Amino acid sequence: MSKRNKIIYWIATIWLALGMISTGIVQLIKMEEEVENFTNLGYPIYLMTILGIWKILGVIIILIPKFTILKEWAYAGFFFAMSGAIISHLVVEDKLSSIFGPTLLLILTIISWYLRPLERKNNSLKPLKYES
Repeated sequence: MSKRNKIIYWIATIWLALGMISTGIVQLIKMEEEVENFTNLGYPIYLMTILGIWKILGVIIILIPKFTILKEWAYAGFFFAMSGAIISHLVVEDKLSSIFGPTLLLILTIISWYLRPLERKNNSLKPLKYES
């Protein structure tokens, strides 16, 4: 991995972690603005607790070494949560500015996943080589 890609990976990953931790905490403490947001989207308030816990656990997993399979799950969870948030805001015809945060986190998720170092990738997903 080039030094440039490693720097981009860590910048994207740190910003992703900060974004997910902060939104996870906001959801766990059920800030008034976030409760209004969930209500406007038509989601039950208990979903905030589930998403908040998953976001914090996902950040822990992507930051610590090893656990490559769990990293794949964490990145997938971030991808689905953020793309789902974007779609939800679009469906209820929220202001376009409401999708800025989820879109930024989605882009950071993709960059972090794509540029992660080899030791943070799940090598068991590589195709097997068969000898005849």
